[in-house]
Amino acid sequence: MSKLFWLSDDQWAAVEPHLPRNQAGARRVDDRRVISGIIHVLKIGCRWQDCPAEYGPSTTVYNRFNRWSHKRFWLKLLEALADAGAVTRSTSIDSTYVKAQRSAFGGKGGPGRRIGPSRGGQTTKVHALTDVVGRPFALILTPGNVSDITVAPTLLARAPDARYVLADKGYDADGLRRSLRQTGAVPVIPGRANRKRAVIYDKARYKERHRVENAFCRIKDYRRVATRYDKLAANFLSGVALAILVAFWL
Repeated sequence: MSKLFWLSDDQWAAVEPHLPRNQAGARRVDDRRVISGIIHVLKIGCRWQDCPAEYGPSTTVYNRFNRWSHKRFWLKLLEALADAGAVTRSTSIDSTYVKAQRSAFGGKGGPGRRIGPSRGGQTTKVHALTDVVGRPFALILTPGNVSDITVAPTLLARAPDARYVLADKGYDADGLRRSLRQTGAVPVIPGRANRKRAVIYDKARYKERHRVENAFCRIKDYRRVATRYDKLAANFLSGVALAILVAFWL
């Protein structure tokens, strides 16, 4: 029992007001127990069918996670808690690769599974924005062969009030710099080595970019985030959102 994950009273108090209400069908069993079971599986990386009996039937735990993933509940919960607490005056943007395990292949949807070739093999890429203290608050999932700069405009739209945008050389593009300045944001992005004219940027502020790297390291302590086992992209993205919720927002 001591090695199992259980939502604390404070964590549950933050989650409970956002749970779906007045749904059709049979009355749901103990939500706190089931959600604790979902998070436990994400943390240790076991198969859903191996979820400890203390959380109830493994099919109930998986079905709750799967149904609410399709309804985007986990992402909406992250957005709700982040919107209430994120400080986005300064934001960092980056991505991380996640290796797709053999079980992630073969699902319906073809390209919609968001797995693609990269130097590390077949991977999924998680793109994220973090707030001023390094808490992720916006996510996008792409195949591993999608460039960071392609996703940046869509992701940065989640931080319209950002005063500073911190990013590595992968985001060094004149178009992105112009669009940031048009919104009143200052790009804190070093230039690539092949630039003809050196880019001036705030080197002292750029040191804060390590927080987004730290965030990725922290959520990859959840083994089902560090390796993708899910066939469905929606389920994997929900797992990432849940890991972020527990690690940073609860």
